[in-house]
Amino acid sequence: MKKLYIIRHAKSSWKDKKLGDFERPLNKRGMLDAPFMGNLLKSRGVIPDIILLSPALRTKTTAEMIANTLKFTKSIVMNKDIYEAGANTLHKIVTKIDDKNETAFLIGHNPGLNMLAERYVDMYDNIPTCGIVEIEFDCESWRQISPENAKFISFEYPKKYKVETDR
Repeated sequence: MKKLYIIRHAKSSWKDKKLGDFERPLNKRGMLDAPFMGNLLKSRGVIPDIILLSPALRTKTTAEMIANTLKFTKSIVMNKDIYEAGANTLHKIVTKIDDKNETAFLIGHNPGLNMLAERYVDMYDNIPTCGIVEIEFDCESWRQISPENAKFISFEYPKKYKVETDR
């Protein structure tokens, strides 16, 4: 059994117009949402074996905040190919995960993450910032993951738990 958590980076700031897309930091809401979602995962006993992420600043910061909340000490792997990747590229990245890892976090960007969730479990909802899609695969190897052995488990996002006035 393999478990994949598809995680979109937390809300980023557009305040500094001089920064390129790759360098955008999290905004205030993003800085609150990432540890909030980390605590949600922690409350459910979720600890990944590996975290794969885009090297964009907003993605790195999201990953660091979630990892710190979970007291994660295992492998964090930045992969430049995750940035702006489509579903095919993301699928190839996931299928190359070492099989010693049972649970993986993939932290990246839309629209690629949406397309990957659609591919595996026909989930057509938009993954909002800091949203998490949990998918379980009935197989022993990451190379074997496919829509045929995928099972949708959960879809969580910050606004599901917070009212707008709390933000």
